[in-house]
Amino acid sequence: MSTQQYYGTGRRKSSTARVYLRPGKGNFIVNRTDFKDYFNRDSLKLKINQPLELVGLVDSFDILVNVKGGGKSGQAGAIRLGIARALLQYDQNLRGDLKKQGMLTRDARKVERKKYGQPGARKRFQFSKR
Repeated sequence: MSTQQYYGTGRRKSSTARVYLRPGKGNFIVNRTDFKDYFNRDSLKLKINQPLELVGLVDSFDILVNVKGGGKSGQAGAIRLGIARALLQYDQNLRGDLKKQGMLTRDARKVERKKYGQPGARKRFQFSKR
C-alpha cells in the first residue's frame, strides 16, 4: 500500500513547521494533538486554513504537522507557509493563486538581537547630563 504524500517546510520568526499532506478526509494533527486543541485562538485557525480554503481543498487532505520553536502565532505562520508549499507539490497549477494572495512569501522578520552594554536591541540607558 503506497500512500501518496506531499511535504512542505514553513518558517516564521523562530518557528519551523514540517507539513505532510496525505489524501484523506480532513484530519488535522499538530504535534500529535488535534489541531483545534493545539491552537485555541480562532484567528490562528483561520490563518492556518487560508491556503486550503483558497484552492478549495479543505476536506480532501489529512494534514500531519511537526512544529517547534517560537510561540503560537509564529507557529501558525510557519504551518501556513508549509501547507502552501506542500500544495505546490500536489499541483503546480495552484502557484498563481497562492502567490497572488502572498501565501508563498516567507516573512523574513525576526527579533533583533540585544546589543551588549544596553538593556535591549534598540533601547538605550537614560541619558544624564549631570
